[in-house]
Amino acid sequence: MTDYNLKVYDELQAWQKKIIKRSSLINQLSKKAQTKVNELIPEKVHKIMTESIKGMVKATLVGSNITTNKQQAAGMSLYERDELLKEKLSSYRKTAVIEGAGTGAGGILLGLADFPLLLSIKMKFLFEAAAVYGFNTNEYEERLFILHVFQLAFSSDEKRKEALHIIENWEEQSKILADMDWREFQQEYRNYIDLVKMFQLIPGIGAVVGAYANYNLLDHLGETAMNTYRLRLLKAPRLD
Repeated sequence: MTDYNLKVYDELQAWQKKIIKRSSLINQLSKKAQTKVNELIPEKVHKIMTESIKGMVKATLVGSNITTNKQQAAGMSLYERDELLKEKLSSYRKTAVIEGAGTGAGGILLGLADFPLLLSIKMKFLFEAAAVYGFNTNEYEERLFILHVFQLAFSSDEKRKEALHIIENWEEQSKILADMDWREFQQEYRNYIDLVKMFQLIPGIGAVVGAYANYNLLDHLGETAMNTYRLRLLKAPRLD
């Protein structure tokens, strides 16, 4: 194993510990409040929201898979892959900032358009990440893995622990996971971003909030994607 890979291994351990540590009291109370709110929403509304987000995500998955160059990082070392992903993250982050500022400045109607636009940016970035680390998204299991990376990034503390366990044991888990729990997927994602996106709808500050929020959301997704793919590669002998 190279010196760089050893450094990455140490970084992965610190990242994993951060995810599995006990939730703060604020996060626990927030999760309870969000659960109560979801219980008040009629079942019919839950079904509509679940199907809507499922449709959006699946459409984005198809489009992202078609437009991603799957051979772009062939033969690269882990260090080179990490550097390439950082470059791509910088580009996607700028796109997300422009999109967040534009929709935030437009008030409620454009603010609502931010949800599907930002979702597509995030998914496209994850396909790029998969390609950078040498995984073929033509395979259904790899597209399912991307959804679990997304869930690991944008979920409550407890759900993140579950998602991390699945990712850490992907070779076994991929054989028993048929599909996502789409209701849980949409609720966790919506709960994660609801508060910040609500402020984005406020006239006067929406553009600033939208740009700042999108920058941080992409930054967080970049860290999550890089570490999940590093985790898979360092378990495989080909890059050691």
